[in-house]
Amino acid sequence: MLRLEGMSCGYGAFRAVNALSLEVPKGEVFALVGANGAGKSSTIMAIAGHVRVFGGAVTLDGEDITTLPARVRVRRGIAIAPEGRRLFPDLTVDENLTVGGYTLTPTRSDERRSKVLDLFPRLGERLGQMAGSLSGGEQQMLAIGRALMAEPRLLMIDEVSLGLMPKMIDVCYAAIAALKAEGMTILLVEQSTKRALEVADRVCVLESGRQVWAGSAAEARSDPAMIEAYLGLREAPAA
Repeated sequence: MLRLEGMSCGYGAFRAVNALSLEVPKGEVFALVGANGAGKSSTIMAIAGHVRVFGGAVTLDGEDITTLPARVRVRRGIAIAPEGRRLFPDLTVDENLTVGGYTLTPTRSDERRSKVLDLFPRLGERLGQMAGSLSGGEQQMLAIGRALMAEPRLLMIDEVSLGLMPKMIDVCYAAIAALKAEGMTILLVEQSTKRALEVADRVCVLESGRQVWAGSAAEARSDPAMIEAYLGLREAPAA
């Protein structure tokens, strides 16, 4: 569904990502992992149209979208739950969801809202509550729900577990697994590599803006060099 061909992107004269090539197949979860500052968030923001692409190409279902404005990419089927959630804190949960579905007819928006609330029942209990007063986990649910309101073909989620309690992380990953079961294509950015590999089909490791490893999640879990060098999954020795 998504293909990056030698994509470089960044801010001003700074290149955050250099010559990145990857493919995200339809219906799969693709995990983009690496340390803080590796270029993960810059990559998905470039795909969404919020960060300048210096070179290479971004294609969605065979269409070159490299130069399309962000608002047009939303209509093409790309939605993002960004790092830090970036909700509208002074709007209610319901109003944030309505904003997410601004491209839909009122009827389709209502139908989509029902699906989001089925996925995150807790949001249904807080529809009239200001988004800024929600807990961190509830805000992450709302960020994902708002992105889902756009009826995306490609859902991108940036730093799912960052700053969340373990129980809330479990809720968010259960939702990702449910969306995957429905056939949604998901590009997942995550520092918690172990959790990402539990749900991902494929993984790409970034380091200083460059791809240093790519393959299936199963290969990543079984590759000793990967585990030691990049993934931080090495088990502690027995006492």
